[in-house]
Amino acid sequence: MSGDFLVAMARASRERVAAARARVPDAALAARARAAAAAPPLVLDGRFDLIAELKLRSPAQGAFGASPDSLEARVSAYARAGAALVSVLTEPERFDGELGHLARASAALAPLGVPTMRKDFLVDPYQLLEARAAGAGGALLIVRMLPRAELEALLAAAASLGLFVLLEAFDADDVGIATALAARWPGPRAACLIGVNSRDLATLKVVPGRLDALASLLPAAYPRVAESGLATAADAARLARAGYTLALVGSALMSEEDPAPLARAMLDAGRAAGRPA
Repeated sequence: MSGDFLVAMARASRERVAAARARVPDAALAARARAAAAAPPLVLDGRFDLIAELKLRSPAQGAFGASPDSLEARVSAYARAGAALVSVLTEPERFDGELGHLARASAALAPLGVPTMRKDFLVDPYQLLEARAAGAGGALLIVRMLPRAELEALLAAAASLGLFVLLEAFDADDVGIATALAARWPGPRAACLIGVNSRDLATLKVVPGRLDALASLLPAAYPRVAESGLATAADAARLARAGYTLALVGSALMSEEDPAPLARAMLDAGRAAGRPA
């Protein structure tokens, strides 16, 4: 089931790339990416940091109450609460995302010194050009979705554009692949994050204990991200103690009318519990 989900997402993503490429050829998009203002640098505390996520819909929970019209206010609240970066969903079919959301979030966050990360089912370096042209500072890559050669091509493209990457894993095999890819990452080591997603792609439910069980497999040389299922300050503290140095939090923050208090509480708890930098 999870494989079927990723196959379907990859197919739809490739279709979107083909349509976009027909409108804007690679060379023209590359020129836009080169002309885009530099994204704020990714600056991590080293003990524990927060990746706050902007998404209008979750396949597991349905639509959130946040209006697209208020996304600038929401991402600014994330930044003022201390988020190190903001993840922006751009997948349109299951998450109601679009590249325009990424561009708007990037513009709002640039004066606050916080970079954005494109989160989508990325399959082609063209989509990294789209991300950079929209002002993003990084992108998420799902390691089990693509063959090794395609992942390496995406990593090379990301590094050439000055993007940081988050390599997303779901199990021990994925962590092994992500670790091997990170060792070949041509950019700065701190710009290659390795994450574990606790959500089962077949049931869309969080798998209890996955983040804790896989924490020890993540290489300490890279920033380590706990993804999905974190909803409280206690969750952040527990995973910081397990060795994670960042938490990616989406649904819990999107469910709050004012996300800043929860974001600050999670960040403070994680830093109090985290290992010294």
